Amino acid sequence: MSESGEQRAEEQGEPTSAGGWITVTLLADSANAEALSDALLEAGALSVDIEDADAGTPDEKPQFGEPGMPVAVELWPHSRIHALFDRDADYATAMAEAAEQAGLTAPPPYTTSPLDEQNWVRITQAQFEPIPVSKRLWIVPSWHDQPDPAAINITLDPGMAFGTGSHPTTRLCLEWLDSVIRGGETVIDYGCGSGILALAAAKLGAARVTGTDIDPHAMDAARYNAERNGATLELLHSRENIDHTADVVVANILANPLTVLAPLLCGLTRSGGRIALSGILAAQTDMVRAAYRPAFELEVAGEREGWVLLTGTRV
Repeated sequence: MSESGEQRAEEQGEPTSAGGWITVTLLADSANAEALSDALLEAGALSVDIEDADAGTPDEKPQFGEPGMPVAVELWPHSRIHALFDRDADYATAMAEAAEQAGLTAPPPYTTSPLDEQNWVRITQAQFEPIPVSKRLWIVPSWHDQPDPAAINITLDPGMAFGTGSHPTTRLCLEWLDSVIRGGETVIDYGCGSGILALAAAKLGAARVTGTDIDPHAMDAARYNAERNGATLELLHSRENIDHTADVVVANILANPLTVLAPLLCGLTRSGGRIALSGILAAQTDMVRAAYRPAFELEVAGEREGWVLLTGTRV
């Protein structure tokens, strides 16, 4: 195709080169985004995702949710939709059908771009770089060299269980553990996921570390990560009783489960012991603090991207 021909095709929203797939991108408002996305799937799109078109600007509208919280009635005021089609698919017809099904008078303007076959493993790995928690503690994916071999390095890859060190709540908990573990402590990681917090406590010098989770896949992941890092963890399913109290209890879950678990987590913390709770939105702080009184007078020890870390000492 000539340069002028490529320019005309781009202006008309047509792909200019063959790829494995075609990505169709369009804008929609909150009233139509979800209906249009569902209609695109029915019209032949292989996948559809919706994102905030104002992301990265002052008009960005963060959305959070967890079990027990009201579901947002509307999506973002301005949404960007990406629909993935086979390279040879008639996406123009699919767009017209989807618009009609969604109740629109005409398909909204859209652009297309080719998506070539790629090494998705390498692309995924490239998203996870070593994470410096502090000068002495790093989280390092297995495919990277250790940036500081003299530091405490935890080898951890993304998998089926939550916890790679990149999420704000995990970072808050890791930084807190790094500041309070001095060696010899007994630690309980409640809702351990991948085991990242339990591993950090063990590698920082805790004498006894117990991790527990409701998800058997998480337990398998934590067990594998402990073996890979040469760490000794006691791993229990949450239906099993923990028969001891701890100097340090950490729970990175969500605000509503943390509220329900308050009597249990208070009981697992010895007198004079310390607790750290995360997975809490800033607006949920007072609710969680109230659930842990009078055993704890929790304080906000850190905040990142709308998430807070609450910590306190057992009365």
